[in-house]
Amino acid sequence: MSILDSKLPQGELAKKWTNHKNSINLVNPANKRNIDVIIIGTGLAGGSAAATLAELGYNVKTFCYQDSPRRAHSIAAQGGINAAKNYQGDGDSTYRLFYDTVKGGDYRSREENVYRLAEVSANIIDQCVAQGVPFAREYGGLLDNRSFGGVLVSRTFYAKGQTGQQLLLGAYAAMNRQINRGKIKSYTRHEMLDVVKIDGKARGIIARDLKTGKIERHSAHAVVIASGGYGNVFFLSTNAMGSNVTAAWKAHKRGAFFANPCYTQIHPTCIPVSGDHQSKLTLMSESLRNDGRIWVPKHIEDVKKIREGKLKPTDLKQEDRDYYLERRYPSFGNLVPRDVASRAAKERCDAGYGVNKTGQAVYLDFASAIQRYGKEAAATQKIINPSDAKIKELGKEVIENKYGNLFQMYEKIVDENPYETPMKIYPAVHYTMGGIWVDYNLQTTVPGLFATGEANFSDHGANRLGASALMQGLADGYFVLPYTIGNYLADDIRTGPIPTDTKEFDEAEKLQVDRLNKLANNNGTKSVDHFHKKLGLIMWNKCGMSRNAKDLESAISEIKELREEFYRDVKVPGDANEMNQELEKAGRVADFLELGELFAKDALHRNESCGGHFREEYQTEEGEAMRDDENFMYVAAWEYKGEPSAAVLHKENLEYENIEVKTRSYK
Repeated sequence: MSILDSKLPQGELAKKWTNHKNSINLVNPANKRNIDVIIIGTGLAGGSAAATLAELGYNVKTFCYQDSPRRAHSIAAQGGINAAKNYQGDGDSTYRLFYDTVKGGDYRSREENVYRLAEVSANIIDQCVAQGVPFAREYGGLLDNRSFGGVLVSRTFYAKGQTGQQLLLGAYAAMNRQINRGKIKSYTRHEMLDVVKIDGKARGIIARDLKTGKIERHSAHAVVIASGGYGNVFFLSTNAMGSNVTAAWKAHKRGAFFANPCYTQIHPTCIPVSGDHQSKLTLMSESLRNDGRIWVPKHIEDVKKIREGKLKPTDLKQEDRDYYLERRYPSFGNLVPRDVASRAAKERCDAGYGVNKTGQAVYLDFASAIQRYGKEAAATQKIINPSDAKIKELGKEVIENKYGNLFQMYEKIVDENPYETPMKIYPAVHYTMGGIWVDYNLQTTVPGLFATGEANFSDHGANRLGASALMQGLADGYFVLPYTIGNYLADDIRTGPIPTDTKEFDEAEKLQVDRLNKLANNNGTKSVDHFHKKLGLIMWNKCGMSRNAKDLESAISEIKELREEFYRDVKVPGDANEMNQELEKAGRVADFLELGELFAKDALHRNESCGGHFREEYQTEEGEAMRDDENFMYVAAWEYKGEPSAAVLHKENLEYENIEVKTRSYK
């Protein structure tokens, strides 16, 4: 029997959030000065929440393992942020964004949360413009939009290919104002090691100063986990190398249910793997699919010649190219959702049509866009009978203005000019839709413990639409949590400061000190990276773009064996009481080794294909995902019971009263 309580408001969907805000408890300004909040992670979700809560008057402590909040992984988001403003007049609306998000998530997201996300999206843009975020603008000065996968409208606001960076600088500036006022205490180079519970409520954390190795105790009336996703369980991903699951996993081990861990997004436009030496992968923004056309050669003999260097892709005539997304999905073409585009690329490469030496790459070609934009520019500039060279020159200028830094990045990494020869791309692990289970108020199953942004599961279902990650992070931080956390904190007005000299803090600190010492003193022979790479191979090969029961069962046993070997044979040089980056990695990989098993367990129990979770046993004749709405239309929330294998499943049934649930089609 499930013990989940989603705390969903009653009434009409479009009025739920407004009515909820009007009915929840508030903390008056004078009382906010007596309440402390800890925020783990200072990316868009954490940074925006910290700035807003401090502005409201709460005393905030922020923790990040980087040397500055500006280095959070949110900075790497390139393509844009969605908002239902309908600037293009192309039929967008709050309902359309809501519908696209639920459909994009393959009907596995919570309806009420998604509608709220769509509802507050427009406010995010106004907030960021007021902060000075330099969104792209049209000739007349209005904000520009472009399209992303899975939608038929242009609703994505962007700042070239640096949208995440610019939005993070806006949140960081807002944070700095509060740091200067003394309302935020910023702890950089600190890592959260545990959540401390007192009388069943989250009342603080155990943290480690990564510069000195010192263990610290910090108390608060509420704790917010905003530490991002767990894509690095695959070792190779588009995440920053330091991105990890530790904060979320420690919260899970303290009673926060972990929801839908198998829902992981494979991004279709990444620079392909080049060899065993790599430690991360590079994302090329999905915005490139607005203008780039994806193809492979039609004929296998042409593929062989390209791989051998005897034929250039630009030598192939149009009739000898297979624009397979346009062929299979004519309505959406190259802008199908990420899971659809990723599986289609894998299918072509598995069939032998991959265009690089490893056979795992397809082309993303801008030649048609350069021609189209060049002709438009020539007409605008009244150039009569422009030469082909002039058209190409003008077209390149337009593409450079839209995507210049992305093209520059690609050329620097691959040493090929993408203006002259098509980019090579291949899917890679990118974003995690699963995460800590939260209710409508963003509170976990532990009272006083909240989770925002990618760290929670709440808004994307089984697949995230492009440009929705930034939207969720800022929506949670600026416009949702500041209301809902007050509903909980209203009961803490008379509590007073939380002491740290209690048995609960003693026990939590001892647990983490013993764990660190055990890792540091382990007399093993193999590096931390050795185990992380082995885990990543198991995850990619058996829990990656496609899964099946046999491989998942094998993955569960292999990960368990690898975890036992890790504790037996890992070698961590240095001491626990000093700056020790290998020790940091060891703790994070230990958590990945537990998460990986639960990930595989979750994927094994879900006998259907939906969104980013593709089970080979459950597919249509055309190779599309086959959902089982009768048996699996629920959130799988796992309760920790000492070992991943012992985790207990709780189900939150999903009901759609405002959307017709049907087969997801992009044809």
